[in-house]
Formats: sequence, structure tokens, C-alpha cells
Amino acid sequence: MPKLIHVAAAVIRDRRGHILIARRPDDKHQGGLWEFPGGKVEPGEPVAQALSRELLEELGIQVLQAHPLIRIPHHYPDKSVLLDVWEVTVFEGEAHGAEGQPVCWVAPEALDDYAFPAANTPIITAARLSPRLLITGDVDDIDACTGKLQHALEQGITQVMLRAKSLSETAFADRYQQLQPLCDEFNALMGVNTSVEQANALCAEHLHLTSARLQALGNRAQFKGRWLSASCHNAEQIRMAQEKGIDFITLSPVKPTRSHPGSPVLGWEGFAELVAECRLPVYALGGLGEDDLIQVREQGAQGIAAISAWW
Repeated sequence: MPKLIHVAAAVIRDRRGHILIARRPDDKHQGGLWEFPGGKVEPGEPVAQALSRELLEELGIQVLQAHPLIRIPHHYPDKSVLLDVWEVTVFEGEAHGAEGQPVCWVAPEALDDYAFPAANTPIITAARLSPRLLITGDVDDIDACTGKLQHALEQGITQVMLRAKSLSETAFADRYQQLQPLCDEFNALMGVNTSVEQANALCAEHLHLTSARLQALGNRAQFKGRWLSASCHNAEQIRMAQEKGIDFITLSPVKPTRSHPGSPVLGWEGFAELVAECRLPVYALGGLGEDDLIQVREQGAQGIAAISAWW
């Protein structure tokens, strides 16, 4: 196998939330494609230091605030790279192509309009997802659940997963149709935890699969919506999610939960080991709240998925 090249890359956001991308020179590997700025990490060099150095050289900016976003090992026929991606949210200077490379600021939803190297696909996904994924609790009472959802959306939640195991298929569809307009009002993504067939019938934009449904999934094309995620609990399920083209996963349980008392947990060490080997954005799930977000992101995960923290 080719030697692995360690590369620090950045998802840089301006005050509008737009993301800076740069075009690779035609004479370089993957030339002519767009990429997230960055460069090689020198042996023994801290990644944050390497990223700051590269962005100063390439773009003329000084990084003031950044955190890990995702780590992606990727193997091309002629080389292998480890992309160590950080999100830069505060910087000084006017970003420009200091080495003559074309650069532009792009809205996250427009990233699909640009041609990137294959290894960048999970970065694009991570750049478009929120660090917080709200999973609904009890939705039997429509007035109560509407009130809880509205409160969460008003507090800044932008991704919601409708999970309602107690409802029949018909009742689940009704509840989705009742809550979807509220998410639309706040420009929030609403997903469903159900079967592929029902998600397609609802024209849902996001479907989340249980680990059993992930195993039963034939191929990615079975779901017609934009985002497909899955519940994973171990390395084998993560490999399955990657092979089947899943966009992102939840990984659980990290801590003990009230819903599954006494069940084995991953713990922070086990969680970190699995995240390090995953090429997809990962949401930590299980006994977590807002106070855990910094630790989760420092370990390279996308963020937190939770019920009680925001419901």
C-alpha cells in the first residue's frame, strides 16, 4: 500500500457562513478540481500548527479559532492521504490566493456544484451538517410535541429526527406531515427514523436507519432523498455504513442512558477509537448533553445527537 501522506485541511467560514474553497493547479495531483485549503503536516508537527502555517502561506490569513471536524483516510490508486480537517470560524486578514490559485466563497448548499476530489466528499457532508441533531421524544400528544419542537428550533436547532416507535405507520406519517411545516418555517432539516419505503412515500429529505435496517439495505439508491444516515454501535457496522454509501452515522452508546440502564457503553476511549477509523461524519449518542459538545468535537466527531438535551 502507498505511504500515507498526512494533510491538514480547513473548512473556513466567513460571517455569512460561506465556505472558502480553492482550485488545484492543473499540473498537480487531482489538478483542476476544487479543494479545501491546507497542506502537508511535517513529521512531529501539531496539526493545528501545520494548519495555521499553511493557511498563512496560501491565503494570507491568521487562524484565531478552530476545532477538529473530521479525519478521513483515503486511498487513490497512486497515493494514500489522511485528511485531518478542522473548521476555522475566526481569522484575521483578507483571504486571497496568495500563491496565485483561484479561490471563492461558496454557500454550503452550493458545494455540490463544484468538482472535488473523491476524498473530499465526507468533508462536504460535514460542512453542511449541524453539530446538533435533535431526536424527538414522546410525540403522542401533538400539541405538546409541537411546543417542544418549536422551542428547540427557536433555540437554534437546525436538524431534527422524528423517532416514534410507538406510532403506527399511518400515525407516524400524520405526525410527520404535522411537524414538517414547522421545520420548514425555521429552515431546519427534518429526518425520519423509519423504513426506506415509508421515507420514500413521505418524500423525506433525510432517512435514518436502525442498525438492523442498515444491514438489510441493498444499496444507497433505494432511498430517493438527499441524506441517508444510520445507527452504528461497533466497527463492523461502521464498515457496513461506509460500504453502502451512508452519508453520516450516530455512534452509541457513549455514556449510560436512562432508556437502557445497565447496557454496555463505549466510553470516551472506545468512542474515540471508532471515530478515528471512520471516514464519515459521526454524531455521538447516548447520555450526552450540550456540555459534552466540545469534547466530542475535539475527538473529530461531527457533534451530538440527543433527545433530553434539547427536547
